Amino acid sequence: MPKKAVKAELVEDRVVIWNKSDANKIFESGWYGNFEENKLELALLEAALLLERKKIELTRKKKKLSFKNFYKLALKIDPRFNMRYIVYKDLRERGFPTRTGFKFGCDFRVYGRGVKPLKRGPKAPHEHTKWIVFAVPEDYSCSFHELSRAIRLAHNIRSNMLWAVVDNDNDVTYYEVKYISP
Repeated sequence: MPKKAVKAELVEDRVVIWNKSDANKIFESGWYGNFEENKLELALLEAALLLERKKIELTRKKKKLSFKNFYKLALKIDPRFNMRYIVYKDLRERGFPTRTGFKFGCDFRVYGRGVKPLKRGPKAPHEHTKWIVFAVPEDYSCSFHELSRAIRLAHNIRSNMLWAVVDNDNDVTYYEVKYISP
């Protein structure tokens, strides 16, 4: 991680680090964000964690944003932000490289400790997504069809599925559900 906070800017629903050198430092420190045309774009969850850890300094329309103010804005953009952030932060604190899972239809893709999630070229079996994670509140209920789709999605990408259940005290309990072929 960079020793001093890196400048970042909130642009609509993304946080952008414009300086290529700073962008590389943040990216390589934990596989945060996606490079788009010499800039690093961070998801709101990634930016919140980096802001809370004082690794980025965030502005919006040239005004500095505190963690608290950014969090309020993120909640307006994503009503599930609080629950998703609790799970994202927990996974990161446990040392798991964690990426957003939007394009896979889940909340997160989680890799084994020490894995580089964005490796180019062929991947060894241990380098693939280990889990896809769905963040849900403790009073969540779903149909068997929904559960089946989630498990099948995980199975199709050679991963396991985790329900990350967030209770009313903001503690996270993980339940792994596997596909078993009789």
